[in-house]
Amino acid sequence: MSAAPATADHLAAPTAPPAHESRPDGRRLVLVAYVVLLAASLAAFGVDPVLGYIAGALNIVFAIYFFRHLAFAVSAARWAEADLLAADVDLDGYTPSVAVLVGCKNEELVVDGMLTALLALEYPADRLTLVVVDDGSDDGTGAVLDARASVEPRLRVLHRPPNAGGGKSGALNEALATIDAEVVLVFDADHEPEPNALRRLVRHFRDPSVGAVMGRCVIRNGKESTMATTVFVDFLSGYLVNEYGRQALFELPAYGGANCAVRMSTLRALGGWNLETVTEDTDLTLRVLLSGQRVRYDVSAIDYEEAVVTARRFWTQRYRWARGHQKCFRDYSWPMLRSPHLTVMEKIESLLFLLGYHVPVLSGIGVLLTVLRAFDIGDQPIIGLLPLSMLLFVGPLAELTVGLLVGRVERRAAWSLLGFLPAFALSIWITTRAYLDGMLGRPYTWVKTTRSGSTSTVAPVLVAVQKR
Repeated sequence: MSAAPATADHLAAPTAPPAHESRPDGRRLVLVAYVVLLAASLAAFGVDPVLGYIAGALNIVFAIYFFRHLAFAVSAARWAEADLLAADVDLDGYTPSVAVLVGCKNEELVVDGMLTALLALEYPADRLTLVVVDDGSDDGTGAVLDARASVEPRLRVLHRPPNAGGGKSGALNEALATIDAEVVLVFDADHEPEPNALRRLVRHFRDPSVGAVMGRCVIRNGKESTMATTVFVDFLSGYLVNEYGRQALFELPAYGGANCAVRMSTLRALGGWNLETVTEDTDLTLRVLLSGQRVRYDVSAIDYEEAVVTARRFWTQRYRWARGHQKCFRDYSWPMLRSPHLTVMEKIESLLFLLGYHVPVLSGIGVLLTVLRAFDIGDQPIIGLLPLSMLLFVGPLAELTVGLLVGRVERRAAWSLLGFLPAFALSIWITTRAYLDGMLGRPYTWVKTTRSGSTSTVAPVLVAVQKR
């Protein structure tokens, strides 16, 4: 494979967010408008009717998401297990050149396991290049990478200076400028893919309409803490049900940022990863769709990663996800609705996807209405709040339950669903805080997830389903 560095002409500056993105002053005015509208409505119509109308509107929103969750759960229950157990892939001579990129910042605890897994990927050695970026680490990450590279010719290590900027996007763009390949595959430093994951991802690029492909991520340290178990089940829901459903029903899965491949020509045409976002995966998903290409999801391309093990790390990770996802809604919702490449139904589903990190904010309002009603504030009868309360939980619970069933999780692990009560409450607070910070224009830059270096086996899932 050619390893000639790309020229400046090959890699343009990352595509800027759409010009319609509102400035912080404009977003603050929107918040003021919310408060003024609420105050005026209360003054004009009274507390009871206004709260009743708000509850009714929330019921409609939650009903839409309930049926969406339910549709995903049904599709996963019907087809996902068969796809998980699908026969191995025969590329039949289709072996495009592939560059695997990984950004590492202070990943001393996990980087060696990641390198071992990448070097075990089943793919012709002359068609595969591994590029790992030491993004200004101040621990032993750089030394570990250099030691492995000294004895492994397939491994190339780049060292960025401290505070080089751009976070993960900056590290990946720097690596991108040094390689020439047909397909780029991205992993995070704590990821350990199965040997056949690369072949399963690459096969989809036979279709010229495919710009990116996402594989399935599985939590490997689910027994390390209560929080890790909660995240383990959350990933079952997200990858075995939610993304599977989006692929099965709409062919609109998201590029997930790790264990994901993207066509080089597509990536270069889009200018690489966007430096102005903290969720480069969602941003790239939308830019690929707006360019007229598609993202595919392969549930059988399995990769293991480490879950956060404490509430503080959960907060840091999910706050970043919420800030980035909500910004993508502001950046891309209007261009997406105007796109000639999406049908009406695809635009609706994409809008629901983009609003995913706003729904917990609305859930918090729903919980507040229920509490107010308990204190006789609002004339909404308690029976009218039942749909709100049920739809608030039943849709996500259906996805979680199907994820446990399809993943063949041990029965005793079903008790882990109880862990979603505090996690759900924490998510409401995280997304609400992220929304207010974003609307107020408070600055935020990319923050890496702290690792624990766990080597625990996948738990509590039966290996027969997780592996072929």
